[in-house]
Amino acid sequence: MDYLKGLNEAQYQAVTTIKGPLMVLAGAGSGKTRVLTMRIAHLIQNGVDPFNILALTFTNKAAREMKDRIAKVVGDSDARSIWMGTFHSIFARILRIEAHCLGFPSNFTIYDSQDALNVIKKVLKEMSIDSDLYKPKKVLGRISQYKNNLITVNAYFNRPELREADEMANMKLLGEIYRKYVETCFKSGAMDFDDLLLRTNELLTRFPEILAKYQDRFRYILVDEYQDTNHSQYLIVKALASKFENLCVVGDDAQSIYAFRGANIYNILNFKKDYPDAVTVSLEQNYRSTQNIVNAANDVIAKNQQQFKKNVFSENEQGDKIKVYRSLSDADEANFVAAQILENSLRNQRQYSDFAILYRTNSQTRAFEDALRRKNIPYKVYGGLSFYQRKEIKDFIAYLRLLINENDQEALLRIINYPTRGIGETTQNKLIVAADQLNISIAELLNNLPLYASQVGLNAGVVNKLMEFWSMIKAFQVMMKTETLYQTAMEVAQRSGLIKLLKSDQTPEGVSRMENIQELLNSLQGFMEEQQQLEGGDASLSNFLENIALSTDTQDKENDPNKVSLMTIHLSKGLEFPVVHLVGLEENLFPSFMSSNTREELEEERRLFYVALTRAEKQAVLSYAVSRFQWGKITDAEPSRFLSEVDPAYLDFINPVMEKRFINTSGLKSDLFDSISTPRLVKKEAPKKLKVQPALTPKNLKPVASAKINTPSGGGVDHIEVGDRVRHDRFGMGEVVFLDGTDPHNIKAKVMFQYEGEKNLILKFAKLTKL
Repeated sequence: MDYLKGLNEAQYQAVTTIKGPLMVLAGAGSGKTRVLTMRIAHLIQNGVDPFNILALTFTNKAAREMKDRIAKVVGDSDARSIWMGTFHSIFARILRIEAHCLGFPSNFTIYDSQDALNVIKKVLKEMSIDSDLYKPKKVLGRISQYKNNLITVNAYFNRPELREADEMANMKLLGEIYRKYVETCFKSGAMDFDDLLLRTNELLTRFPEILAKYQDRFRYILVDEYQDTNHSQYLIVKALASKFENLCVVGDDAQSIYAFRGANIYNILNFKKDYPDAVTVSLEQNYRSTQNIVNAANDVIAKNQQQFKKNVFSENEQGDKIKVYRSLSDADEANFVAAQILENSLRNQRQYSDFAILYRTNSQTRAFEDALRRKNIPYKVYGGLSFYQRKEIKDFIAYLRLLINENDQEALLRIINYPTRGIGETTQNKLIVAADQLNISIAELLNNLPLYASQVGLNAGVVNKLMEFWSMIKAFQVMMKTETLYQTAMEVAQRSGLIKLLKSDQTPEGVSRMENIQELLNSLQGFMEEQQQLEGGDASLSNFLENIALSTDTQDKENDPNKVSLMTIHLSKGLEFPVVHLVGLEENLFPSFMSSNTREELEEERRLFYVALTRAEKQAVLSYAVSRFQWGKITDAEPSRFLSEVDPAYLDFINPVMEKRFINTSGLKSDLFDSISTPRLVKKEAPKKLKVQPALTPKNLKPVASAKINTPSGGGVDHIEVGDRVRHDRFGMGEVVFLDGTDPHNIKAKVMFQYEGEKNLILKFAKLTKL
């Protein structure tokens, strides 16, 4: 029972409560993963067959980490026997076994979001629908929403209110597009990500014997991040758990931030209604953050009405107060953040990987990237184009997909003329139309091309090109049965002409694309070796491609991990950093103007702030700008209301607020700023009067006592002199150390800025504000 040592009282209760429904409310940093893994280990140690345990997570990374921890307690063999993984990977596994019941092949293709988008585009083209009116991403989003709410094509047409809503949105053809999209996927033997949930629900609803089979298999069910489940996931879990009700859900309503993806916070809020006898355990001790950070986060989240009341606390050190920086612009904010990171890393010997910059939207990254580059601070932007989304990788994978499922129309059309082999768009359109009219797949048509050639309207030259291409694919399929996965893939890369094409481009971009193909082949080789070492390992191409399709982890292929992390707050969930910079805390940015029209939306924005703040272990720095570029224009901004919801006792304002309108209109009370100290600058010894011999005084240098200029911002009688503290909208706070010139239109100032160092400015254009 050594694995139970070190658990606090609440953790111990959550781990050792085996029978019946259990809800574990896990506050931020409360040891949730440890509780989940130890609970599974405890089940096995108490005689539960690991094959009877189902653990559902939201990322592959979480599943791997939990499995590794469990293996240390119960051994590798038992750990491997647990059904553990993401919702999509577990349901894909079930569907592989039972797909025949729904008319799908067991080796069906899983379309990622880009594949699905391409199918939508082709459907719109086939139906002669204007893609400017029916934007493909919007159409796909609408279909995804329907699927996650279990609205099939038939259900859609049986609900007039849905059709009316689409007509009101000028999308009255959406139902027909939805129907055609589903038919196209079915004909290609493919499912998109939403289908993995929809089809599993269909399987369990239409076939009671299959439901009973998996109810008996999964006698103990654990669900991580339950607050992020959608309606479809909720129904599957409820159905599977309905026989034994040994269901443990773990989550935190205060961290429910995925409503835009369909997550339903009421799944966790109503858990006690579904299971009146459920035991509730609250994990309230935060082991991650300092007391100041935890207390500040509690202040904000307490304003939400829809929540379970918890008393989250920390017994860590009190810690630094949370710094708040008011910048004049987004550039000033970015310069401040970059300078703070550099100073903090040098002064406290921190690694750059200790820092994270969190923002509400991806569009905010530009200023921070510029500022970090100027200071030679390495960084990584998360959420950009991932390895498997790069064109050359998608092309290569399309070839591989076609080897295991030749009916995969999306893959087929992607590479039928890539590299170019004389099978143009006209020929492809003829194949699509003919296959549709004959109600067969393009693959079936190609398998019997001599029979259909005249009907399709193909001349002999095109027929020969198509047959050469299809013979090549068939040869790869034969080779796959006798050669290793790596050897087959290498043959595909060479014989298809991909490698020759990429090698012919010696530009830096071409070299990079070639390196990506090489990296994919390396990855495939590593996958083979890994699977060979695993008990029951599956080194098949199908398994390799499934791992790619289901991968949700952000991977950095670069060698040096010592980089500042830039990411949206949504991406930061589940992560932690010693120092967090939470930026852009302005009304209409955070909270977002698109997500603060109702109380429910505003409460989710507040939960987002809570998540961001609780990523910080030791230090948190909040910043906002009073002006920001939007659509090419500078617009005034107001501090986020969330700043006013934190007790000022936990805050340290780095610089004073000069304009009270930024306090009053945002709801920030002026007493928050009453005790703010003046900016902390390195004071230069600057004499009020130059003590020099007249003969040594340059003719153009006016004695500094009388070298004055009105502030360009219209400050009236305010003047700038040597020794004055000033603010600049890009460089932040500084001190004037030298003035040169007598002409008011040409006076130059040397300013030592706190974070940007020494700058020589022409006052006429500098727009300095005297503090």
